Amino acid sequence: MTNLTYVSPCLIVTGLKTSVSFYVDKLGFEIRYIGPDDDPYFAIVGRDNISIMLKAVAADVKPIPNHTRHHWAPSDAYISATEPDKLFEEYRSNGVAFRKPIHDNSDNLRGFEIEDADGYVLFFGRPNS
Repeated sequence: MTNLTYVSPCLIVTGLKTSVSFYVDKLGFEIRYIGPDDDPYFAIVGRDNISIMLKAVAADVKPIPNHTRHHWAPSDAYISATEPDKLFEEYRSNGVAFRKPIHDNSDNLRGFEIEDADGYVLFFGRPNS
């Protein structure tokens, strides 16, 4: 029996409002949690079965996307998509800017890359059949 059901990466962000807006307005995610009420600095956004946690830690703690540290680490999150071509078209029609459009990469994955408001690279895709 499987115990593990999902993983939610936690990304340090510069501005919570800007980051949440990107995921909700551009990628069709929903806000699952935001708080605390008086001065929000943490949110969980999600779509379908995935969630991403966003946290504005402090003004001097900046996001450090993987690709800024080493070119062999091009993405910060792999998001499994059963139909990456269909999702690519949805995002394209919504005016999302792509870091890399739909393609087959050297890891034998089919998908595309999006860079979020803080420079994190999300790969949406699946293994090639």
